[in-house]
Amino acid sequence: MIKERRSTCALPWKPFVRICVLGAVLVSLSGCGTIGYYSQAVGGHFKLMRARQPIDKLLSDPETNPELRQKLQTLMDARQFASEYLLLPDNDSYNTYVETGRDAVTWNVVAAEEFSLKARTWCFPVAGCVSYRGYFDRADADEYAAELALETYDVSVGGASAYSTLGWFDDPVLDTMLRGSDVRYVGTLFHELAHQVLYIKDDSNFNEAFATFVEQLGVRAWLEQRGEVDRIATYDSSQTRVEDFLVLLKQTRDELLTLYARELPEQSMREAKKAVFDDMRVSYESLKQSWDGYAGYDNWFKRELNNARLVAVSTYRRNVPAFNAMYDEAGQDLTVFYALAKSMEDLDHAERQKRIETYLELDQAQ
Repeated sequence: MIKERRSTCALPWKPFVRICVLGAVLVSLSGCGTIGYYSQAVGGHFKLMRARQPIDKLLSDPETNPELRQKLQTLMDARQFASEYLLLPDNDSYNTYVETGRDAVTWNVVAAEEFSLKARTWCFPVAGCVSYRGYFDRADADEYAAELALETYDVSVGGASAYSTLGWFDDPVLDTMLRGSDVRYVGTLFHELAHQVLYIKDDSNFNEAFATFVEQLGVRAWLEQRGEVDRIATYDSSQTRVEDFLVLLKQTRDELLTLYARELPEQSMREAKKAVFDDMRVSYESLKQSWDGYAGYDNWFKRELNNARLVAVSTYRRNVPAFNAMYDEAGQDLTVFYALAKSMEDLDHAERQKRIETYLELDQAQ
């Protein structure tokens, strides 16, 4: 049983692409565009699989870069911790390494209509329907995003640092995962392994909220186990900033929902929408002052703000606190907690969301 410091927010990393690579789907699908999409998914996947190197050999190889060796050793220690203390799958995932030399392993396209905050969804075998479409080549992602933009969608293209086949293959650690602090890449490891515990088809919100909660719980427990309790406070401070950022996003989202419900001429709606996003930038500058000048979200605001940018961030964050309440209901026992979460798998989407709303109310009442 692991105790945790309560948190009601999620890390602001972009959603990770889940691609099921079953070659047989190619012969069962129609349409050149669909076949082309699955072809790049299969090709990109197997290119990664062929490039895998056993981490234990890299650790024992004197030619391995010392910085890389240190990061891989940290990750392997965290891998063992994940199995022993977080009860996450003890399998061959994340025991190999791939040097991609890329900025991101995949690029995710997210889209929403010009005057809507409902993300467009795409449906795939096994993974079900998700609110993003992943590409191994940035140019392909940009090309598809441009096509959607011509259909008047708001679009966003974001890089993903991690890659998961949901346990269908032995997924590797990637060089893109190891950028940033150890807290970040260890958290990513916990997040991806959590998806192997539970992944409900056609419910991105549930899946990502569940994995994010396990990630946050795991990071705190991992730091405590390492005797780095002082870093937990730093981690909690970063989570507070995330929460503040998400509050700003929710305020903007609420304003836009109110706006989009009005019956206005298109041009008037467009101008009002721009004003809402302009106000969001102003509010962010004020928020930075309360963070003593912390500028970690500056790059996020440098890009065009639109509906797709909002839904890309908020896809799963709202429901994370529900799993705080579920964990408490389980007596902070992970075995019981996982069983409770899995019990929701057989519910239909509406009933599952109703249960999540009940847990959200419990969390707010505490």
